[in-house]
Amino acid sequence: MWFHLKIRNMLLATKLRLSSFPPHFYYTKLRFSSSSSSSSSSSSSLQFSSWSGLQSWRESPLNEDRFWGPNGPQPLLHSQHSSSDIDPITPARLEASGSSLAELGALVLSTSDPLTKSKLSHLAFSRWRNENLPIGLCQPPSQPARPPNPQLVSPKEIPVPKNSGLPLNAYLLHNLAHVELNAIDLAWDTVVRFSPFYKILGDEFFADFAHVADDESRHFAWCLQRLTEIGFNYGDMPAHNLLWRECEKSSDNVAARVAAIPLVQEARGLDAGPRLVQKMVGFGDHRTSSIVARIAEEEIAHVAVGVYWFISICHKMNRAPCSAFKELLLEYNLELKGPFNYSARDEAGIPREWYDSSSTNKQEPEENQNNRQQLSVVYDRLACIISMESEHSSLRRPSE
Repeated sequence: MWFHLKIRNMLLATKLRLSSFPPHFYYTKLRFSSSSSSSSSSSSSLQFSSWSGLQSWRESPLNEDRFWGPNGPQPLLHSQHSSSDIDPITPARLEASGSSLAELGALVLSTSDPLTKSKLSHLAFSRWRNENLPIGLCQPPSQPARPPNPQLVSPKEIPVPKNSGLPLNAYLLHNLAHVELNAIDLAWDTVVRFSPFYKILGDEFFADFAHVADDESRHFAWCLQRLTEIGFNYGDMPAHNLLWRECEKSSDNVAARVAAIPLVQEARGLDAGPRLVQKMVGFGDHRTSSIVARIAEEEIAHVAVGVYWFISICHKMNRAPCSAFKELLLEYNLELKGPFNYSARDEAGIPREWYDSSSTNKQEPEENQNNRQQLSVVYDRLACIISMESEHSSLRRPSE
C-alpha cells in the first residue's frame, strides 16, 4: 500500500499563482511505500551519524573558485575570460526569469549551452543566497535542454578509448564532464520538481540541493577548462543519457530520488574517483589528476546530503532507512556496482549494510552481539536442563 501526502489544499492556500500549471500538477504526490518493516522513526534516525563536515559545508561562503590555476582552484579573473565566455544577457535573463529558487532552477534546466548552464547555476544559487529569495513553486521542463553535441547514444554504443579518437586523458575527462553537467540538472530538477513540498520537506532540503548544483557547476567548469587546455571540447565524442533516465524514474517519489541520485549515482563517484586519479597519473597528466581528486573529495558532501535527507524522509514516513533503501533499489531497478570505496562511503555516512550485504553481520551493533551471546548461553542451559530431565524421566519410567 502506498502512503500519499496530497498537497492540493496546501497549493491552493499559497499566494503563488497556479493557473499556468496543468491539472495533474496539483495532484503531485510525495509518496513512499509502507510495509510491515516499518519501525520507530526516532530509533532508526538515531542509529546513524551525519558526515562531520556537513554543517560547515552548509554554512560555507559562496565558492568563487571556478578557475583551475597553477596551484589549484582560484577565482576567475577578468583577464581569464574569453569573449566566448561572456554572456551579457545572462544577468538580465536571471533577473527577469526568476523571483524564487524554483524559478531560477527551471531557468537553468531550460538552458542548453553547457557553459551558460554552469554560469547560470552559480548565479542562481548566489542570487538566492544573497537576496533571501523564497523557495517558490515552479513546474520543471520534461527534460533538461541539451546542446547538439555530444550525440546521446546508449551506453553500449559509447566507443572504447582506442576507438574514440581521443587520448585516454581527454576520453576520461570528457566522460567526467558529462557526468558533472548531468549532475547540475539532477540537483536542480530535485529542487524544482519537489518545490510543491517545501512546507513538508523544509527550506534546508532545497538549500542543500541548490548548494550541490552550485558545486557541480564549478566541477563542470574545471573539466571544461582542462579539456580546452589539452585541445578538446565537450561534445567531441558521444555520451549516454543513462543518468537522466535514472532521474526520470524517480520523478514522483522524493525518497526514490534521494536514493537514486546521491546514494547510488553520486556514491559511485566516490568509488570511481581514486581509480580515475590513478589512470590520469599513469597517463602522465598530473594536472587533470589533481582536478579529479578535488572533485572526488567534494562529492563526499553530496553523498552526505543524500544520507541526511533519506533518513529524514524515512523519519517522516516512520520507516526503517535500511529496509526502505533496499526496497527502493528493487522497485526502481537501481543497481549497486562494486568495488566500493568503503573509506569514502564511511566518511559520507552511508551505513555499509545499506549497500553491501556481505557486511551486514560484520556491522551488527555490539549490543546485539552481546544479546545474542547471552541468549546462546540461555539456550545451552535450557538444552542441558531438558536433556537432564529427559534422562531422569527415563530412569524413573517403569520397565515393561
